[in-house]
Amino acid sequence: MYTKSKKINLLTPSRNLPLYGKRILVTAPRNYAYRLSEQIIKKGGLPVFMPTIETCYLSNYTQLDTALDHIDEFDWIVFTSRNGITAFFHRMNDLDIPISVVEKCHLCALGKDAESLLSFCGKVDLIPTEPSPAGIVAELAKLPQIHQKKVLIPAPEVVGLPEPDVVPNLITNLQQLGIEVTCVPTYITQGLNTSIYSIELNLMRQGMIDVIAFSSTAEVESFLTMVNSQSDYEHCVIGCFGPYTTANAQKLGMNVSIVARDYSSFEGFAEAIAAFFTLTSD
Repeated sequence: MYTKSKKINLLTPSRNLPLYGKRILVTAPRNYAYRLSEQIIKKGGLPVFMPTIETCYLSNYTQLDTALDHIDEFDWIVFTSRNGITAFFHRMNDLDIPISVVEKCHLCALGKDAESLLSFCGKVDLIPTEPSPAGIVAELAKLPQIHQKKVLIPAPEVVGLPEPDVVPNLITNLQQLGIEVTCVPTYITQGLNTSIYSIELNLMRQGMIDVIAFSSTAEVESFLTMVNSQSDYEHCVIGCFGPYTTANAQKLGMNVSIVARDYSSFEGFAEAIAAFFTLTSD
């Protein structure tokens, strides 16, 4: 059994680390990829960057700005991603809207995203036990008079890809509780051009990539536009960050071998990948 990450330090010989010599394709957008890659490196792995999606600022802020103009009408602001938090507060800053306007709202964030929310406004009211949209619904369902509340969801605008069902399902499930839901695009998620990845795709086709690590359904969707067929990645182990990405990857025809059970942070994902190789070597 390998040493847990908190006991690993940078002077530990590489050969003693659980991901020694393993090349792991990181498909997360660059603002997430560096955090996952850091955890892979700590465990001796060799991250190979191939972000299949990117997240960026909106081209049209009309809906978000309208919501910000009426922010005091919302009882809850529910953030489903760190990108949503960053883009939301950056827009407030651009419009010179003081942070104090969100003090009357209850704020919800998932897992480690709560640290980002705290850094922007010093306030988090709910961190669901399960770091997922289903966890949000489960926690809000427990609250009295929740059916009388108004909820704002800052969400991605998906461009050039099929929209994952994550946010639409969250909206539907909250509406079934009687909540009035307003969902506004806050940032853009879009696919990247496959032409920039000839080297990485060739490594994969040659069997030089050990694991493809997906952290979202959008990454899987975009990845599948970059490959010719399943034979391109048949030699790779597929890993997914949590059960929801796993379920959607399987719907898209992928055989998922690694599922992070702790999906509140990328440390849990790296732990799951390491555990897979520890078990297979044993």
